[in-house]
Amino acid sequence: MAAQYFLACLLCWLSLSGTALARPQNANPGDTPAGSSSIAGTVNVAAEQGRVSYLAHIVVTLSDPAGGSAAKSTFTDDAGHFEFAGLAAGTYTLGVSAEGFKPWSKLISLGEGQSVVQDMTIEIHTVDEQIEVQADDMEIATGSAEISSSVSEQPMEALPLAEQKFTEALPISPGVIRTHEGRLNFNGQAENQGILLVNSTETVDPVTGSFSISVPIDVIQRMSVHSAPDTAEYGGYSGGMTVIETKPPSDAWNFRLHDLTPSFRAKDGHLAGVGMFRPRVVFGGPLMQGKLDFSEELTYEVNNLEVRGLAWPVNETKTRSVTSFTQARYVASSHHLVDFDLNVFPLRRQFANINALAPQSASTDYGQNGISFGISDSYQFDSGELLNTVFRYTRFDSHAHGQGPEDMEITPEGWGGNFFNSWSRNANQVEFRPALQFADMTWHGRHQLKIGVDVSRRSFTGTSASRPVQLLRQDGSLAEEIDFQGAGRLNAAATEAGEFIEDHWVLDPHLAINAGARLSTQTLGRRVGFGPHIGFEYSPRKNGRTVIRAGAGTVYGHAPLLAGSFLQNPERAISFFDATGALIATPVLLQNVYAQSGGASGLEVVSDAPRTAPSTFVWNAAVEREILGNVSIKVSYLDSQTRDLFVVNPMIEGGTGGISTLALASTGAARYRQIAATVHARPYKRGDLNVSYIWSRSRGDLNTLSDTYMPFEQPVIRPNASGVLPSDVPNRLVAWGVFQLPLRVMVSPVADVHTGLPYSNVDTFQNYVGVPDSGRFLTFFSLDARIYREFSLRLPFLERSPNRKIRLGMYSLNLTGRQNAHDVYNNVASPLFGNFTGLQKRVNGFVVDLVD
Repeated sequence: MAAQYFLACLLCWLSLSGTALARPQNANPGDTPAGSSSIAGTVNVAAEQGRVSYLAHIVVTLSDPAGGSAAKSTFTDDAGHFEFAGLAAGTYTLGVSAEGFKPWSKLISLGEGQSVVQDMTIEIHTVDEQIEVQADDMEIATGSAEISSSVSEQPMEALPLAEQKFTEALPISPGVIRTHEGRLNFNGQAENQGILLVNSTETVDPVTGSFSISVPIDVIQRMSVHSAPDTAEYGGYSGGMTVIETKPPSDAWNFRLHDLTPSFRAKDGHLAGVGMFRPRVVFGGPLMQGKLDFSEELTYEVNNLEVRGLAWPVNETKTRSVTSFTQARYVASSHHLVDFDLNVFPLRRQFANINALAPQSASTDYGQNGISFGISDSYQFDSGELLNTVFRYTRFDSHAHGQGPEDMEITPEGWGGNFFNSWSRNANQVEFRPALQFADMTWHGRHQLKIGVDVSRRSFTGTSASRPVQLLRQDGSLAEEIDFQGAGRLNAAATEAGEFIEDHWVLDPHLAINAGARLSTQTLGRRVGFGPHIGFEYSPRKNGRTVIRAGAGTVYGHAPLLAGSFLQNPERAISFFDATGALIATPVLLQNVYAQSGGASGLEVVSDAPRTAPSTFVWNAAVEREILGNVSIKVSYLDSQTRDLFVVNPMIEGGTGGISTLALASTGAARYRQIAATVHARPYKRGDLNVSYIWSRSRGDLNTLSDTYMPFEQPVIRPNASGVLPSDVPNRLVAWGVFQLPLRVMVSPVADVHTGLPYSNVDTFQNYVGVPDSGRFLTFFSLDARIYREFSLRLPFLERSPNRKIRLGMYSLNLTGRQNAHDVYNNVASPLFGNFTGLQKRVNGFVVDLVD
């Protein structure tokens, strides 16, 4: 790991020296070339009744439209003033872009020795003008070679989501599918194999990698999903990368309330209780004017989610949670910003995994507590370099247990008894990531060079205890029993260090290239991993109406901590019985072992965890065309190949060295291919529509560690097989938009129609019958909608907030009432075999928000 420490020292040296690369030796820092001219002014915003407010601590940019010199940027001071001095004569583009305001820019011609004063008055976006949908990077520009999909603050707030959580908005992105278990899949892989970055740092359950840490949608400025490794800055994932940027605290006091009315459940025409109540309060403002701003988002959740196919009143998953997300920004100087955030997320979920075939009594309760604290320090040198240092600490404690001490029963009709496994985990994660963005350099075009180091450590301690699992025949006789042995005391730790270099090279207004590489080492997993990537963006014409993008790269994922503690899990002892209840032969003990490729059976036992981690090679290409001024279309292809996935495989007698084992080996693989066509249209000024058709194909190993032990351990682990993955959806059409109708009524529909998800047929022993995942649910169709209008609200005690509004409306999920099946009787021994159940219904609710 010496290379990582060397690069960290290099970053510190550059921070202290403020080195300006690629500049003439006699030039002053920031001058390209030096001159005696200047541009200064103030940035202000016109308020009501002619009042003017100056904007402090926002970024003002100055660039050469011909690309002949490096772009410059500075912050406004407390009075909204800015200045660029030491400029050479020429033509410059002066601009400012701030969240909540319309962008402003102007060409300025500057003579030798001239001092120009240019004040900027920028306009506030109205609520209905802030519809900024960036589906699949629809902006036509040679600014980036990446291919991703994103959604910004306003559309997310307007979307008809089942729950106001960011995870509910992810499936509108091509390549993201939610399975029947409620798990997100990115490029055919479970969310555990992806990564969630919040303000540039990993924010997940350190043990499983699940997106279990809530990030309130009210604090999200932009959320994007990256299907390919389009930057070397981040690693630790083999699926997709989800990036969330939070809104900085406002420098003006503000207060908002959301979801003030609960939804109710009715039974036989009578009120049966609260369905969901999730009020949210957001407030904040300046603690030290011009120096320190803060914001707070507090959410309380009561969610009694009805599960169709079970009898009332034992048909609910009950969730109670509180989320507190606090942010602060300290302005140390016009070149120095420090941001803090603290996320507290206790949660309890009763009957977490029930469905039509698994009643409450056979389910498990889940609970979590924890905090995630992050600090980001950004300093811009006079020479133009930007040093960003990020630190995050996450404490994540979780536990799960069944409903009682009875043995678990698995029958052809579903589950009975009590869930077999209980566990508790206490996990920690620390991440430190300094990165240096050099000032723009010129050499055969313009270069934006960035280097950095990323060091993290994950660890946990815990316990796992299991009770017997009984597999019963249709007549109720015992066919198989699984017992467990061992203390189940778990612990594992992993340290990972990575260093990266990234260059965004704009050769000319038509062509840009992204290239970079990441070198990483892991104490649990791969000793050394080198992940290069390259991509380009080309616009053949000056108007930029057509853009061609393509790229390829390799990225290495984390080795999961559950792999490090695999040998410590209780071991399984399997007994088989005939129809009379007599024991057949001696019980088989499956020893937990690590294995690798080799031996007569294809696997051989090894003493240590595999010294590898999942890696993914992705290549993609896209063509994007602006057909009209308000319509663009993009067609893309993506091919993702993952290897070295951790796979769990039971081997009976002689499979590995003459013993029966439950082997964990990094021999798994997966492949995902996708063709997507997306149309983005603005039919009128305050309307936005996105329509995507996606063809995809997902294949791979079925017994990955994330599928067998996350979020809950599977009671029966069958032999591994390779084939269609559970998230495979060959054809999908998803459409969504945000529109303003007459009378300033806002409506946001979301439609999703896709091939039914696959399922496998099994026998009494839960072994596959026929080809795995060869069955399909019926075609899925859902239409959700949200409609509301905002009304001005002036209250005596809120006279300081004249823009206060109340938002009133309603939403409907599954508006057409289509009975999409959630479950299927897939056991061939059941008289109900092949029947679908758990049919969904329409859910309605009201919108009542108090907003600025």
